[in-house]
Amino acid sequence: MPVWQSLFGEMKDHGFTVLAVAMDRPETARPWIEAAAATYPCLIDRDHYVADLYNMVNVPQAVWIDEEGRIIRPPETAGSMDAFRAMDRGTFTIPDEVMAERNRVKTQYFDAVCDWVRRGSGSVHAMNATRATEKLKLPDATIAEAHARFHLGRYLLREGREAEAQVQMAEASRLHPDSWAMWRQAAAKDTRGLASGPEFWKRVDALGSR
Repeated sequence: MPVWQSLFGEMKDHGFTVLAVAMDRPETARPWIEAAAATYPCLIDRDHYVADLYNMVNVPQAVWIDEEGRIIRPPETAGSMDAFRAMDRGTFTIPDEVMAERNRVKTQYFDAVCDWVRRGSGSVHAMNATRATEKLKLPDATIAEAHARFHLGRYLLREGREAEAQVQMAEASRLHPDSWAMWRQAAAKDTRGLASGPEFWKRVDALGSR
């Protein structure tokens, strides 16, 4: 969030804003949002309606939308990379060269955002309608069913029917295994509210080179 706050502060006079959406439970997301003290809007989407609409599978992902409401860049990794996969799981340290590459990628992404804000459709990073449509990944019937089951699971949780909810959310993850956002909601959490235990690392390792 500090990086987004810095970008917002630099670009807000150009008509730019950031809209952050946490795909999580309010009790988990709220402390992080309050600690960041961002001056741009921050929302909590516990039922993943934004992920459903834009076919998002993980965080951080971002969509660039212009002042006419047109998607300039479809959902993509927002200047992030899997640097944590190189982490020593005993010392929680990441090699310097990996961190350097992570910082380079992040800087490159935010420089691209700034260029678009300043140049609009003249930016080399802005996609025209044809290119944006080609890059947009639309959900198929299986993914649509996964989202439906996820929404049902969230409803059942609110009704106090936890066992039934877990069945639906597990099926949602089975149907849409690429959605870390769905999996994370039903996974075991640590004291920080993060799904980062053995189950998480087993899932990461199963990716191989993906």
